[in-house]
Amino acid sequence: MTPVRHGRPAGPTTAAHSPELRAAAARLGRRRFLTVTGAAAALAFAVGLPTAGAASAAELDASKIPSDPFTLGVASGDPAPASVLLWTRLAPSPYESDSGLPRTRVSVRWEVAHDERFTRVVRRGTTTAHPEFDHSVHVEVTGLDADRFYYYRFRAGTWISPVGRTRTAPARSANITELKLAAVSCQAYHDGYFTAYRHLAAEDLDVVLHLGDYLYEYAVTAVGGARNYTGRRLPAHYNRETLTLEDYRLRYGLYKSDPDLMAAHAAHPFVVTWDDHETENNYADGTPENDVPPEEFLLRRAAAYRAYWENQPLRTPQRPEGADMRLYRRLHFGRLAQFDILDTRQYRSDQAYGDGWQVPGPESEDPARTMTGAAQERWLLDGWKESRATWNLLPQQVTFAQRRDVPRPDFKLSMDSWDGYPASRQRLLDGANAAGVDNLMVLTGDVHVGYGFDLKADFDDPDSRTVGTEIVATSVASGKDGADRPANYDNLTTANPHMKFYNGRRGYVTVTLGKRQARADFRTVSAVTTPGAPVSTAGSFVTETADPGLKPV
Repeated sequence: MTPVRHGRPAGPTTAAHSPELRAAAARLGRRRFLTVTGAAAALAFAVGLPTAGAASAAELDASKIPSDPFTLGVASGDPAPASVLLWTRLAPSPYESDSGLPRTRVSVRWEVAHDERFTRVVRRGTTTAHPEFDHSVHVEVTGLDADRFYYYRFRAGTWISPVGRTRTAPARSANITELKLAAVSCQAYHDGYFTAYRHLAAEDLDVVLHLGDYLYEYAVTAVGGARNYTGRRLPAHYNRETLTLEDYRLRYGLYKSDPDLMAAHAAHPFVVTWDDHETENNYADGTPENDVPPEEFLLRRAAAYRAYWENQPLRTPQRPEGADMRLYRRLHFGRLAQFDILDTRQYRSDQAYGDGWQVPGPESEDPARTMTGAAQERWLLDGWKESRATWNLLPQQVTFAQRRDVPRPDFKLSMDSWDGYPASRQRLLDGANAAGVDNLMVLTGDVHVGYGFDLKADFDDPDSRTVGTEIVATSVASGKDGADRPANYDNLTTANPHMKFYNGRRGYVTVTLGKRQARADFRTVSAVTTPGAPVSTAGSFVTETADPGLKPV
């Protein structure tokens, strides 16, 4: 019988990785490849970065591109006071492995303007879409005014992209009075339409935080799963799990061609972080979900991370090196808000007790267990010590507050969430307290429901001090239509008195930060298995500065 990790089912053991990646693995002894660091070093040279001689490589005359190359729209991200990152990807045929372009470089022009008609252009330039990056474009535009909206577009030959709107962050010292953000997560294409994004595009927002599961590795049928297309059929290569770089690139082509997602990206700058499904369900650091050799999983992880960077509005410091990618980073919006964006997948200890919902015990409560890894934890705690922001927000992936499944002594906890890493959670709460962080707000995705939690000094004592709040954004589509009151509603709300809100519909959450309070509005749609559902507000709460705790509006 083939051994499996903690009793998990065996998965595919090999995949058709590129010859370059496969050759990198072959050059290593197994002992060296068993460490993520060794794998990253080996794979760094093998992911096809443009070389110093790229300027002499063949270039495609963009005027010869026969059809619109901007089928995946435009996006912007990670706003700073004087700059913003602009993104697009040339893909005349996004459902084909080569996206409809030869493996040659393409010159792409870009423009940034004060107005939507581009009569007042403030910055313009030319960049290169490299075939090694699947003809994606990442432009870091500098020299912009702080705290201002801009419009942008791209040109390739005679083709012009859709127009996007973005904004810069306020100066670090700016005393702004309000910031409105949205948080989204979990958009399984095969579970339904991205209707929530169409409504989000129409919201008056400063920034959107995507908290993970931007795509799913699972197969998508010819009719788009629960979308149940009748007038179109998807290519057969989508009806399999993603394993290789080509698989992941194709899957992004499918997801990013969705018109509702494109509308949201064009309307607002995004700040993105991943969870598990961008690579594989519930992986932990270099440990896969299923029983595959670790070197095989690291090849898959290298491919997934590469495709993620290619398809997201991320800056150069986030570009992966082999199987590693530093995604955690810090953004500021004046003196009002500091955002410490976490990565809770790449560095975590393996899930205790085989993952899933388990009775907590010595394995899960081991103080050595970590959700963030030591380096990221130090970076976060040091950042809190230096923070002068009114609100300290922690955008991350999995449920932070304690979440008992039943109101009985034999309760179970999710080993994939922070409940499976309580010592790691306590170190963060102690660090926030030591740093004097009064207004801590954790932003979470992953669980396909909307939650509102009070964060307690001691979750086992409902009367202990409230030290912050957690706002959990429901999924965009994952879980299909959902329900206002899921089947476990009574058990969870009774077992967890610090849970102030629970709703199981699809949608997103908006958070308006002010000088004296923050307001969270849980926005939901009635269905995603049919398109065009209206949006409504399922619940609204405020938390006040220096007085944490969610209060219904």
